Amino acid sequence: QVQLIESGGGLVQAGDSLSLSCSESNPTALGSDYAMAWFRQGPGREREFVAAISWNGQRSDYGASVKGRFFISRENTKNTVTLHMISLEPEDTAVYYCAAEATVWGGGRISEYEYWGPGTQVTVSS
Repeated sequence: QVQLIESGGGLVQAGDSLSLSCSESNPTALGSDYAMAWFRQGPGREREFVAAISWNGQRSDYGASVKGRFFISRENTKNTVTLHMISLEPEDTAVYYCAAEATVWGGGRISEYEYWGPGTQVTVSS
């Protein structure tokens, strides 16, 4: 059974940096080639794409609202993907979800991902 667990959320001030991590507790369940991504859902808003990374880390993509401020990376030896966030804004306040799919590239569509973590709250105060 695939289990994704996010960590690193919290309360920060505008302009601060924060990193979120997502770990897969049962790596053999996904196999060796799996794409991962981050999505977020702010208060009263739909879930939106934040960042995606390919199975080998060589391809990535970002949502328009975070491009240039957020960076995604992965360390397959540790079954971990990290979202590095800088210059945080109050509009970044949301629950951030990690997602995974047994494919080399998943892109930014929610429907591409079968496995999801429970989410971690990020709150950015002004």
